[in-house]
Amino acid sequence: MDLVIGPLDLSAHVDEALAVQAIAFGLSPDEVAVRRQIVLRHMTHPGARALGASVGGALVGFVYGMPNDRAHWWSTVVEPYLRARHCDDWLDDSFVITELHVHPRHQNRGIGRSLITTITDGVAEPRSILSAIDTDSPARGLYHSLGYVDLARQVLFPSAPKPYAVMGAPLPLRRR
Repeated sequence: MDLVIGPLDLSAHVDEALAVQAIAFGLSPDEVAVRRQIVLRHMTHPGARALGASVGGALVGFVYGMPNDRAHWWSTVVEPYLRARHCDDWLDDSFVITELHVHPRHQNRGIGRSLITTITDGVAEPRSILSAIDTDSPARGLYHSLGYVDLARQVLFPSAPKPYAVMGAPLPLRRR
């Protein structure tokens, strides 16, 4: 496999990245259109960064994130759930993994692990947080193996059909 992981100008390659996300996450064209605007807005935030994974020049995975800000929409949704568990301090001094997706044909090859460990290496924040659909899935298994723990479960996002888990890990992430 001719895998290359490196910086990704996500604003310039948003449509390629969202094509991967649409397949990996089962998004409709309308959902992709909404997420396109969200991604472009996120990439204007200070400290936002993105990485891509390419095979043979084709984008097969991506990750992006930024330093967390309690004023961001995601934080305002998860804060009450974290506060109820006495761990809302995780919203401070954390790098949030906003999206991580790998095309299904390229999953289970270490690409997601490489993307998330590489993007968190060298960030100024001492820990990372993210949300993932609250089920036993390969994605949650990956996050647990990296040192993420469940901070809150059954978190409901507006318009999301399934509950999420909010997870956090100290940085650097645990390596195998």
